[in-house]
Amino acid sequence: MTTSTASHSPTDLVDGAFIDVRGTSTHYHDVGSGTPVLFLHGSGPGVSAYANWQHALPAVARHARALALDIVGFGHTERPADVRYSLRTWTDHVWGFLDALGLEKVSIVGNSLGGRIALQMAEDDQDRLDRLVLMGAPGVGMTMTKGLEALRAYEPSPEAMRDLLRGHFAVDPDLITDELVQIRYEASAAPGAHEAYRLMFFHPDHAGGQLAITEEQVRAVTRPTLLVHGREDNIVPVDVALTMLRLLPNADLHVFAGCGHWTQIERAGDFNDVIVQYLGLAG
Repeated sequence: MTTSTASHSPTDLVDGAFIDVRGTSTHYHDVGSGTPVLFLHGSGPGVSAYANWQHALPAVARHARALALDIVGFGHTERPADVRYSLRTWTDHVWGFLDALGLEKVSIVGNSLGGRIALQMAEDDQDRLDRLVLMGAPGVGMTMTKGLEALRAYEPSPEAMRDLLRGHFAVDPDLITDELVQIRYEASAAPGAHEAYRLMFFHPDHAGGQLAITEEQVRAVTRPTLLVHGREDNIVPVDVALTMLRLLPNADLHVFAGCGHWTQIERAGDFNDVIVQYLGLAG
């Protein structure tokens, strides 16, 4: 496994840095040192590596090297004019990111869409992956839910973002702070952001409904995998995780009660403890 002896300070977390990934200027965060753990964010409006993983990255960085990129089309990463958003595009961008940093093998923590990308990476080349954590990730049996419909119907405004986050992401609305709403709204309304979001999920030539996975594909993923899910998740129902648990040959499941689609925020401390232990980083 490739590790780094350099220390990456948590003070770098907010601003991050940029790296060229196969011609695309890619924004990322890189904190801590040692065993590399890659965090992949989801696909909600205004999402970014920092918005998804602001609590997890510093916690993991105390034990390992924690990395998170803004996947092409999201956050501060460049949105090339000719990009065709698809599972293949996103997966290739992540592989290119690892190659640009010279990382031969990583563990992956994937949230929602990030979990689906992680599964595709396992299909591509399991030898480059150590362990997987799939958090609120879609899988076999996934259907369009009211939560997903709300995500796709979003039009940028502070009020719409507040309603979306309070109504579909967290069980406890008090977790949806004014700061979080503002961060996600500003990201969703940045130049080109909403246009890219609409392309991804509404244009027939882009990702749309191409994120399905078959039972055969899932059974072929032999890497140790931890499924993490909120019991009250109304975007990706916990039943999807139960189905994946039965199909994945080497999987465990951790369900958080009183928790929706954002276990890494709603139960941040507990979530961090679970993944640090599962990835073998503590001690």
